[in-house]
Amino acid sequence: MSIYNEQPSLFSAAEQRAMTPPGGAAKPKLTIPKPALESWKQTIQTFQQRVRGELGAQQVSLFEAVSSQTDASAIDPFGLEVHNFFFFQWPSDRHPAAPCIYFVIDTRLPLLLYVGETCRANQRWKGVHDCKQYVLNYQALHFQHQMPTTINTAFWWDTPEATRPRQRLELDLITRWKSPFNKENWRFWGTPFIE
Repeated sequence: MSIYNEQPSLFSAAEQRAMTPPGGAAKPKLTIPKPALESWKQTIQTFQQRVRGELGAQQVSLFEAVSSQTDASAIDPFGLEVHNFFFFQWPSDRHPAAPCIYFVIDTRLPLLLYVGETCRANQRWKGVHDCKQYVLNYQALHFQHQMPTTINTAFWWDTPEATRPRQRLELDLITRWKSPFNKENWRFWGTPFIE
């Protein structure tokens, strides 16, 4: 049995029943009370800022060079240059056809929502990508509660060209930062934006 089938809920059983339409026939609109959304975001942001604070406090050896290509602890997603979330709609020549690690960040809080990798940044997300829907759900709920968001992407270009090491770095970053839209972390934060 997968651990992802046993996801915690943000809501009590009574709240879940209240959101289910009579007969359960229709799929309910994504609704999360504003205080629950604020609490969810604050909990994740507190965790991520603690991780960020550890970046500067790490001991560095004089004899071992740390390669940022393979060491997730050397990468600060919040310190990277940010770009509009809709980078995938830009002309393909706006990004190099190179591998990278990318981050989806709500820079309003700030909150790291998603970590991904690609072998060709100029082609990533051109088609269907689940994270696009999660971001749309996230923004729709914030709009419903009249809460501002600023969704951006940031790119880490100093990444391994080989697929396996790049995917290992991606997983290390997902594990380290506990980005809530990555399925590996759903057990920690629940799945409020996953339909």
